[in-house]
Amino acid sequence: MNYRLGILGGMGPQATNTFYQFIIERTDAQTDQEHVDALILSDSQMPDRTAAILSGGAAREAVLQRLTADARLLEQAGCTVIAVPCNTSHFFLDQVQQEIGVPILHMIRETARALAAQGRKRPGILATDGTIQTGLYQKEFSALGIEAVVPSPEAQEKVMSLIYDDVKAGRDGDPRKFSAIHQDLLALGCDCGVLACTELSVFAALHQLPPFYTDAMAVLAERAILACHRPIRPFFIR
Repeated sequence: MNYRLGILGGMGPQATNTFYQFIIERTDAQTDQEHVDALILSDSQMPDRTAAILSGGAAREAVLQRLTADARLLEQAGCTVIAVPCNTSHFFLDQVQQEIGVPILHMIRETARALAAQGRKRPGILATDGTIQTGLYQKEFSALGIEAVVPSPEAQEKVMSLIYDDVKAGRDGDPRKFSAIHQDLLALGCDCGVLACTELSVFAALHQLPPFYTDAMAVLAERAILACHRPIRPFFIR
């Protein structure tokens, strides 16, 4: 069987670029032909997921329909598994999965399994307001006996600023904002942190973060490689 990864991206474009770089770096390949076959659909016109979730109604339906159409396009192009490097979009993915015949890897569930395997009990979730308010991580983590902790309101404002004012705006991100966020998680008694927004994955690729953090997009990249029956470089195996 020819395995092909479909990457439903563009949310945002830089996060999609970083995700594909993760795929390349983590695949144990010595030649071009040993890498993952992939098709990247960067739909940069996708409406903002956080705004749609918080608005509800027609705004939510517009995002759902566009995600579904994009997933169908990848399926029709011969993709055997789909990865969506956008945490907030996972609010819609169970519904999208019902409309297509190939599996969509669920970044949040895969991250919950990874933390459970590490014995983590109280992770701090760094994510958009949409991801936090819909309880996407809280629900999936709770199912595995993990208590997901959200930042204080003041720290959450800094998380959103880092995502929208910095990374989505094409900036590298302000380490001082992240330092304040990190101190907030420690004060809340977290035993680890989760980078639960792909813009924070971009930030982490540019700045050295402590091993305290698990990058949900990196977990997704590794699961995508395995789903395409390619080996992971030993350094990256979790």
